[in-house]
Amino acid sequence: MKVILRESVKGLGSAGTVVEVSDGYGRNFLIPRGLAVEATPANLNLLRQRQQREEAAAQRALHEAQGAAAKLDGSEITIVARAGEGGRLFGSVTSQNVADAIAQRTGLRVEKRRIELPEPIKALGDYPVILRLHPQVTARITVHVVAAQ
Repeated sequence: MKVILRESVKGLGSAGTVVEVSDGYGRNFLIPRGLAVEATPANLNLLRQRQQREEAAAQRALHEAQGAAAKLDGSEITIVARAGEGGRLFGSVTSQNVADAIAQRTGLRVEKRRIELPEPIKALGDYPVILRLHPQVTARITVHVVAAQ
């Protein structure tokens, strides 16, 4: 019997794959637990449509990330922070501060978890920052931390 897996099953396959299983295993275990559905022509058609929608959404996300990377790559962001003697900051500049500065300057929303700061910035200066906008798309920006007057 052929079934379409709705969830990943160890030793059998991942979600969305069509696999051949014994009749008893399919009817008595996989289907009643909601782990699989029978591979009828209608279900195969639904699977194909869902995969096409997911592929189109992935392509849209990739194009959006590439557009954002083209706008951001090589840009410079200035963050004003309070600093003491010797250029040490009161507090630090975090990825959330960088995300807010990017949104304010360019209007693009970048999630703070996509901003790679090895550690929070605790001193005045220029810092290279990598933005992982998509698994295949990265952008590099420079963050200038200057003292508030």
